[in-house]
Amino acid sequence: MEAIFEFVNIDKSNSLEALTQKKLDKIENKYDWVVRANVFFKRDENQKPNGYITEIRLSAPGPEIFAESNEDSFEAAIAKSTSDIERQCSKRKSKMSTH
Repeated sequence: MEAIFEFVNIDKSNSLEALTQKKLDKIENKYDWVVRANVFFKRDENQKPNGYITEIRLSAPGPEIFAESNEDSFEAAIAKSTSDIERQCSKRKSKMSTH
């Protein structure tokens, strides 16, 4: 799966990319129909007490799969977003029919 990372209001971080890629690889191994992931890391000082925002959009057959989380750290936000994505992929897979 191709993953595109974008950093908004923060500097690029290879460790965040690696952590997210590791979690996305697990999703890709389980759901081979996922084509691409767009991942956005945002820092918003105005959102107290959190402000570390992670958005993940998956390109897959059917409607786009999207998850966003606002947590105390990017690591927690990544974990929450990938968990939400995993749940949505599971639902999508259960609704898919084989022809």
